[in-house]
Amino acid sequence: MILAGGTGRRIGSEKAFLEFFGSTMIERTEEIVSEVVDDVVVVARDEEQLERLRSTVSGARLSCDSVQGFGPVAGLAAGMAAARGEQALAVGCDLPFINPEVLDILFDLAEGYEAAVPVRDDGLIEPLHAIYRTDAMARACEEALAMDIRKIRAPLGRLQARFVSVELLRPVDPDLLSLFNLNTEEDLSEAGRIAGRLKSSGGGRGRRCRPPGRRSISRPESL
Repeated sequence: MILAGGTGRRIGSEKAFLEFFGSTMIERTEEIVSEVVDDVVVVARDEEQLERLRSTVSGARLSCDSVQGFGPVAGLAAGMAAARGEQALAVGCDLPFINPEVLDILFDLAEGYEAAVPVRDDGLIEPLHAIYRTDAMARACEEALAMDIRKIRAPLGRLQARFVSVELLRPVDPDLLSLFNLNTEEDLSEAGRIAGRLKSSGGGRGRRCRPPGRRSISRPESL
């Protein structure tokens, strides 16, 4: 799922509709994740954003937070409810360098667990660049909402989760660009410089398609 609902106050615009190298971030994210999963769901934060997404999103299904003001927890709950696979990839729409090979690694490492979540060397986790067992995360999010809990760590703490060291991702993403996210105008400028370097050096991501059937993605909003 792709969480599309962040208002982007610090960056000055809704992240989903930021223009980046010829497409909006929501279009870019949809294109990349559709290489890895067979079902894409975009989750909007409210009906107004949902209507705007209808004219932007092409191949994905759309959903909307059922509860307002609960951020990613509500987005994840809606996305998990809409997801069709046993596992679901959950990403924000503010990750310009999502790497399909990194997602493949996370799917593989999620086997036997209810979640596979990257963790940085400083202990920071990346719950919106992660794989979840759909039914388990759906229950955990609904329980958090029922208890009026907005922190994304609350449902995650109810899961048998595998926290994946970013060192396991470096073989296919040496600079961990897949975890670079857009929060400020400075981040957007830096992303543009990185993309320019990748283009000039012939670098970038490979295009690998995942056969349909087992995996699912839905998109809610960003943190």
